[in-house]
Amino acid sequence: MIGNRTMYTLLKKGEAHPIEDVGSKLRAMMPWLKSGKLVDKNKN
Repeated sequence: MIGNRTMYTLLKKGEAHPIEDVGSKLRAMMPWLKSGKLVDKNKN
């Protein structure tokens, strides 16, 4: 079983991984991922 301290350390380590920077940049290029932007309610 993983202890709380170990889990917290793993989460922080994952947040610092370089793929998170790439993912952040990619998500910024996809405006439809923002909340409420998946469907244009003016058109549909």
